[in-house]
Amino acid sequence: MLPSKSIPVINAGHEEFTSIWKSRYDNKHPSQSFDSETLREEKRKQVEMEIRVQVDELMRQELRNLRLAVDREETRPLKSPKKKGGKKSGKKKKEKDLTPDRSVDSLFEELVVIGLIKKSLLVTLNDYIGDCLYLGSTLTLANKIPMPSLFDIRQNIALYGVLRLGSHDIHTMAPLVRSILLVGPSGMGKKMLVQAVCTETGANLFDLSPGNVMGKYPGKNGSQLLMHIVFKPSVIWIGNTEKTFYKKIPKEERRMDPKRIKKDLMRATRQLGPGDRVMLIGTTERPQLAEMKGLCRFYERILFIPRPDYASRYVLWKRMIENQGIGVQQTQSLDISALARVSDGYTPGHILQSIQSVLTERRLLQLTKKPLVASEFVVHLAKLDPVYREEEESLKEWFYKTPLGKKNIKFTKDQQEAEEARLAKEKKKKK
Repeated sequence: MLPSKSIPVINAGHEEFTSIWKSRYDNKHPSQSFDSETLREEKRKQVEMEIRVQVDELMRQELRNLRLAVDREETRPLKSPKKKGGKKSGKKKKEKDLTPDRSVDSLFEELVVIGLIKKSLLVTLNDYIGDCLYLGSTLTLANKIPMPSLFDIRQNIALYGVLRLGSHDIHTMAPLVRSILLVGPSGMGKKMLVQAVCTETGANLFDLSPGNVMGKYPGKNGSQLLMHIVFKPSVIWIGNTEKTFYKKIPKEERRMDPKRIKKDLMRATRQLGPGDRVMLIGTTERPQLAEMKGLCRFYERILFIPRPDYASRYVLWKRMIENQGIGVQQTQSLDISALARVSDGYTPGHILQSIQSVLTERRLLQLTKKPLVASEFVVHLAKLDPVYREEEESLKEWFYKTPLGKKNIKFTKDQQEAEEARLAKEKKKKK
């Protein structure tokens, strides 16, 4: 007699029952509608396959963008250095020692006393709070150029400033970046980033801002001496750097002579080579007042810091309130999302100022009986002047006129054209 065809089916069902259903309790599913775990396992495979297709497409797009960037670098013409005839290539001319009779300790002490070397605050890069720009791809598809987020600024400072100054080997091998310009409204944390670079790398902070240099080391050789006695590793900070590159010096600032160290500063910067752990960081709120050509020639990297977006404002409110010693349980009644929406246009400095105004010692003692409410912060925030859209648009227009801004626009257009070409090919294939 032939075996029944139903036996393998029965055995398979019995094995499935033994391995899956036998050890499960029926009291967990009294209605016997469905088992959520089994359903998740089945659907998980389908979702993984769908997501896999999307991830593969995104990776292909990233690969195309990288190829475009590499192709542009390879097609860029390399300028061969001009050789001057009649001059023998010998050793590099040694720089003349302008302080032969002075010890390093005495020079350092003198610079500290007159205020050219300043003690930077102990601030790390992690203290510069900000989040990613989650709508970057959406804005790009809508033919809008996305602005960098505070997280992007922090990453760039880590790459250009901290890594190079912190390691002699990286400074020697990495592409040479000698100067960075931070452009943004007041209260965006430009000075904080300068101090963070000093803290992370253990560098000296030289303040060569026009207002700080006024009256110190006067004369023709004074500015040369200033640049000569810079120790390594060091960060040379030039606050209000637009004054050093003024198109026209205002009458009230002619006495300051803000352009006094400009020539020596540019000459000293050109002499910096791989291994010279000195970084010039300039900060400005009004770059429009400066001469565009000279400013862009001097600063090799220009980082534009726009107003924080919603994601960054949310993180700023949350982290800054927690930094005041308030736990998560004490902020359950506080609508941080509403604060992030209301504070559109305000800088991190404004947010910190309003938090410090509200969270006094007396208010902290009352938290157990009187929880925090968003309206308390809004009252103080309303007293401050935000960064108006006209001011930010003016800074954007200036940035897009710089060489780096033009490259950014060109790169975005190339990305859009590549994406449109890809979509057109896909439509043809479907037809």
